[in-house]
Amino acid sequence: QVQVAESGGGLVQAGGSLRLSCEVSGRTFNRDDMGWYRQAPGKKREFVAAMSWSGSIINYHGNVEGRFTISRDNAKNTVYLQMNHPEPQATAIYLCVMDPPLTAHSPYIPSDELWGQGTTGTVSS
Repeated sequence: QVQVAESGGGLVQAGGSLRLSCEVSGRTFNRDDMGWYRQAPGKKREFVAAMSWSGSIINYHGNVEGRFTISRDNAKNTVYLQMNHPEPQATAIYLCVMDPPLTAHSPYIPSDELWGQGTTGTVSS
């Protein structure tokens, strides 16, 4: 049974940095595309970033590109989201997902068991 577990959330000041981690267990990781979504209070879940299994395809939502970086360590079954200079609007629950769409505008939604429970990132002004 696959398990997806996020960690690293917390409180950060605007302009600071925060690094989120997502560890996958119960499944071979190095052939899975991986991604990050977020859900802010009162808003719909939205795509943040995704990376193909090989790392050759990486896409970001336009409002985080240049400030957030997705990366992966296949030896550790872990994917990361480095958040640099986040703004208060970035406050959200950040969710890791396996086999995401690799673009922000795909209608495809991965099934429930491929999502983690989320970790909360709070950005203060």
